[in-house]
Amino acid sequence: MTCSCFQALIVALGLVAGLQLLYLALLSGLHGQEQRSRHAQLFQAQRPLPSHGQKQRLKPVLASGGTLDISGQYRIYRDMLRASWDGRDRQDVVLVTHTSLGNLHHAQQLVERWRGPVSVALFAPGLDDVRLATAMVYALAVLCAPVRQLLRLHLVCHADQMAAFPEQEREDGEFSRLQACGDVFAKLAQLGAGQRNYAMDTANASYPNNLLRNVAREAAGGHWVLVVDMDMVPSEGLREDFLALPKATDEGTPRVFVVPAFEIRHTRRIPATKAELVQLYQVGEIRPFYEELCPRCQAPTNFSHWLNLPMGSSLRVAYEVEWRDPWEPFYVGANSVPPYDEHFKQYGFNRISQACELHIAGYRFAVLSNAFLVHKGFKVAGEFHAQKDAENQRNKILFRQFKHELKSKYPDSPRRC
Repeated sequence: MTCSCFQALIVALGLVAGLQLLYLALLSGLHGQEQRSRHAQLFQAQRPLPSHGQKQRLKPVLASGGTLDISGQYRIYRDMLRASWDGRDRQDVVLVTHTSLGNLHHAQQLVERWRGPVSVALFAPGLDDVRLATAMVYALAVLCAPVRQLLRLHLVCHADQMAAFPEQEREDGEFSRLQACGDVFAKLAQLGAGQRNYAMDTANASYPNNLLRNVAREAAGGHWVLVVDMDMVPSEGLREDFLALPKATDEGTPRVFVVPAFEIRHTRRIPATKAELVQLYQVGEIRPFYEELCPRCQAPTNFSHWLNLPMGSSLRVAYEVEWRDPWEPFYVGANSVPPYDEHFKQYGFNRISQACELHIAGYRFAVLSNAFLVHKGFKVAGEFHAQKDAENQRNKILFRQFKHELKSKYPDSPRRC
């Protein structure tokens, strides 16, 4: 009995000693973790992002000084990020878009949904914006390999500004703390919080949307292009379905393939399929793009007809429509379609002008059956910047001149805008 009690005591003492050792080990681990965290905070601002060769690739692009646009007002740094898709043998569809730094975070969802080549023109209106944009593009290159593999990104700034590599990141040391791709897009979303479209922080800066569209489109080479706004999301599989579309490359009268555009309530998840879109439309959570602000700008798409088409598994041309003013459709087209007129900046007539030229040049507009685009959020008047109406009036005058010039450019065309 005495022996048994003694053995039990020894076991108990051993258990206590083991628990003490475990406690000390945990305490030491927590202390070590705290110390490492403190050291990380001390040295993070000095620790450069791992380059993986991206620094060597980016430096020559910046050292070139870029090129000036035809007006001499803007400096263009092409292929700050350069994906490998431009060398593909087969024809593809390139998603083309443009943005300021505040909306660049949308690129993450675009790339995830598109799963194919994307070309983006990024506008930086001021010197601080140029520095910030360069640092964020470098962060994307280093930390976001899946995005880097599909994205070609081009920086556009004013002609009197030069981009440079953020060697020490003294002004923007916070970017050295980015650890993963999610951190990069979270930071970009933070930069865009509360900003309104076309509202430039830099005085006297105008957003050159049509120049940006052309810059991004030039990178597409001989591929098909779908030009969208940065905060729009395509339907799931649109690219793959279009490439499988029969007779998409028919010769003869040129065609563009219209993708109906909608807008969705901010709180709703973007639908992937037409069936999901129709369900949201029936309960008022999705509506035609610009339905409140300019219903005539999208009306020729004939949304009611499109929504009531029989659901099909394959993409097809559902019907063709005549262009009429002021329709500004989104479409998949050959990259040989007329460029956007770069005189149009800020708000108003920038896309309508190009659609008008397509019409006069003889293009047909074929509406696709299951493909669609969804803009994030309802477009409402109160969310626009204060100068919207004044910009629209200025561009309206410019549009009249543009239409007059088209008569000389296409003297044999019986069509008019």
